[in-house]
Amino acid sequence: MILEVKEIHTYYGTSHILFDVSLSVELGKMVCLLGRNGAGKTTTLRTIMGLTPPQSGSVQFHGEEMRGKPPYYIAQKGMGYVPDNRLIFPDLTVRENLELAIKIPKHFKGETWTVNKIYGLFPHLRELDKHLGGYLSGGEQQMLTVGRTLMGNPDLLLLDEPVEGLAPLVVKYLGEQILKLKELGETILFSEQNVKFATAVAEQAYVIDKGRIRYHGSMEDLKKNEEVRKKYLMI
Repeated sequence: MILEVKEIHTYYGTSHILFDVSLSVELGKMVCLLGRNGAGKTTTLRTIMGLTPPQSGSVQFHGEEMRGKPPYYIAQKGMGYVPDNRLIFPDLTVRENLELAIKIPKHFKGETWTVNKIYGLFPHLRELDKHLGGYLSGGEQQMLTVGRTLMGNPDLLLLDEPVEGLAPLVVKYLGEQILKLKELGETILFSEQNVKFATAVAEQAYVIDKGRIRYHGSMEDLKKNEEVRKKYLMI
C-alpha cells in the first residue's frame, strides 16, 4: 500500500468532523471517496495532506507515519494535492504557473513531468501558454491546477472534487485525461459527489457520510448496491 489511513478522528476547533475513518490506496490504483456535500470528503483529503491534522489515528505514506508532519514535508515525500478551490496564481501565465511548481522528490524514479508533457496531456493549455491564469475559465483553471501539481512529480495525487461546477463536456474531457494518468501509472485518490463521473474512472470506492466510512468495495459492486447508493448518495 502506498497510503494507509487508520482510524483517524479530525476536528475543526471543537467540532468533531471525521469519526474513525480508515482507507487505503494501492500503487497504481484509482480510488474515489464518494459522498454528498458536507459528508467529510474535503476534510479527509486535508487530513491526509496534513492541512487539518487528525487528533488521533494514523496516516502512513510509503510506510512512514505522516501524522504530525507539516504539509510541506508530506509534499516533499511525494504527495500532491489539488484543492477544490484551485488556487492558481492569477497574475502569472499558464507556463509560469507550471514552471513555478517544478519539484523532484529525492526518492523519485522514472520520467519527470515537463511543461511539454503537461501540454501533451492537456493540449488546450498549450494554446493558452502566455495567458494569465486569472483569465482562464473554470475548466481551464482545473486543468492548470492538475498540471501544476503533476509538475511536482508526486507518487500519489489527491484530487478534491475535480469536476465540481464544470460543464458536462468539460467533465467528460477531464475524465478522459484522468484515465490517461492512470494509464501512465499514476496513483490517484479523489473525492467526488458526481457518481457518474466517479463510476467512469475509479476502480475502488469508499462512501463517506456524516464523517464516517459507510461502504468500501469495487466500483462495480457499488453500482449493484442500490441500498448504499440510495441511502448515502441519493441515487
